[in-house]
Amino acid sequence: MNVYAARRQQLMERIGPRAVAIIGGKRLSVRNSDVEHRFRQTSDLWYLTGFTEPEALAVIAPGRSEKLTLFVRPRDPERETWTGRRAGLDGAKARFGADAAFPVESLAAELPKLLDGAEEILYVPGEDGDLDHLVMSTMAHLRQAERRGMRAPKRIGDLRWTLHELRLIKDADGLGKMRRAVEVTRQAHTAAMKAARDGVKEYEIEALIDYTFRKHNGHPGYGTIVGGGVNATILHYVDNDQPLKGGELLLIDAGCEIDGFTADVTRTYPIGARFSPAQRRCYELVLAVEKACVAAVRPGNSIDGIHEQAVDMLTRGMIDLGLLQGDVGTLIEKAAYKRFYMHRTSHWLGMDVHDVGIYAPEGKSRPLVPGMVLTVEPGLYIAEDASDVAAEYRGIGIRVEDDVLVTADGHENLTVSIPKEVGDLEALTNQ
Repeated sequence: MNVYAARRQQLMERIGPRAVAIIGGKRLSVRNSDVEHRFRQTSDLWYLTGFTEPEALAVIAPGRSEKLTLFVRPRDPERETWTGRRAGLDGAKARFGADAAFPVESLAAELPKLLDGAEEILYVPGEDGDLDHLVMSTMAHLRQAERRGMRAPKRIGDLRWTLHELRLIKDADGLGKMRRAVEVTRQAHTAAMKAARDGVKEYEIEALIDYTFRKHNGHPGYGTIVGGGVNATILHYVDNDQPLKGGELLLIDAGCEIDGFTADVTRTYPIGARFSPAQRRCYELVLAVEKACVAAVRPGNSIDGIHEQAVDMLTRGMIDLGLLQGDVGTLIEKAAYKRFYMHRTSHWLGMDVHDVGIYAPEGKSRPLVPGMVLTVEPGLYIAEDASDVAAEYRGIGIRVEDDVLVTADGHENLTVSIPKEVGDLEALTNQ
């Protein structure tokens, strides 16, 4: 629990003794009928407490003697027989470091006492309607109780500016978990490269990836994309229900989550064959852009700067391939490249695949600093019905994605061990 206590201490130092932070957890959600989805705690609550049970809420009050209060489900032997063990009130204190613990059902009665006299309430507005309502109703209760000596907070603030900025810079524990997630992701992608053959179904490859994740006590950090042929031109293709065809390209976007932290990796390669000349030209363009953008990750550069570099290089490559005609600057100004490259090049990565952290806190893209982790993922997507494009290029979809840590003197490519060079990919796909 020392990791979580240290994170809470950092947060308390940032918000000061007169503020109180509220961090909500998730409830179980219904999949269908009376069957529920596998539960996954909100990243904020997990990050600060390690508590992974449903229906929990944390209150962090730096100015109080009871700095961490947890609201949790109480022990219930009958329910635990059906749905698993609970930490309960005693476990919340003994195992998770809470100074005080209450049944979650007592929130409406206990929360006003914890907020009484604070100058500011901090939480993340708009993410959870029930939490929004709880904060507003508690504020109203405190205002009405002022004649009885209670004091309502003066302000409601956005916790993203403190907690999410803390999460943006990865600590040693978080990086260790990300490295383990990357290693399992490497094994999954390599297994998929060897298994992709003509006639194999996309869902069979997805099942192999999921098996590799679960074998190491991991889970998919997001919906796995297994897109063969033209399906690779659909950015968030998750049907994964078509047969693979030998000689076409297979795009797999898959990342394992370990202990709350996820990898996010995309690889593209031929199915049981070598790249055709047209496929290779497209692939080598994207790979060259990806490698140049990874090399550009360093303190002082920005996500916008990296994206602009990718757009410039891809646009020039599209001209060379005959996909675009005209002046590079004009094509970029008119966003002509978006026909074939329509997404951004990078995003933050951590506990969430699209992790927290404000991208432009002062109105412009923030400079990268050591401890940030971001993806680099340029792509090229040519629709199968692009009648004005040479037939050999139609239906080709390519993305290459790595996870990159910003270091004091540059960067570390966390996913460099996952094959992406043409020769390495062809050696695996032809086994």
